[in-house]
Amino acid sequence: MTTVYCTHLDAPVGRLLLTADADGALTSLSVPGQKGGRTVQDGWRHDPGPFRAAADQLAAYFAGELKEFRLPFRATGTEFRQRVWAALDELPYGATATYGEIAARIGAPRAAVRAVGGAIGANPLLIVRPCHRVIGANGSMTGYAGGLERKVRLLTLEGVLP
Repeated sequence: MTTVYCTHLDAPVGRLLLTADADGALTSLSVPGQKGGRTVQDGWRHDPGPFRAAADQLAAYFAGELKEFRLPFRATGTEFRQRVWAALDELPYGATATYGEIAARIGAPRAAVRAVGGAIGANPLLIVRPCHRVIGANGSMTGYAGGLERKVRLLTLEGVLP
């Protein structure tokens, strides 16, 4: 059985649930009410120890002092999802990209935009892997597993929105 560590952190967007593997790599960051978000399971070890760097960096991010997370994280997914998530990791603070732009970055055809959206929606590492920076082709605030209100708050924090 694989050890899963977990902790909760209070943040301006709600109480965050973080999980990490036995090596201390962050495996998920969920927000309350998140579509597909994780919930604490029997056998998980409540221990804030593996999350000290994540807690410090998240606090600095929400204070407007951190623009890039430098944390070890590990998420499992198909090769396609891994490519999409890698493209998310390259989106800089204060910038946005469309689903079509993400598809182009990973070499997927335009017809793959829905699949790209599905992969982005399955991102288990909200905030630290910035899926909130992906917007609709017309600039609209479309889809965010953590809720559109949180997406707007994060993009406002990053200076994308007034």
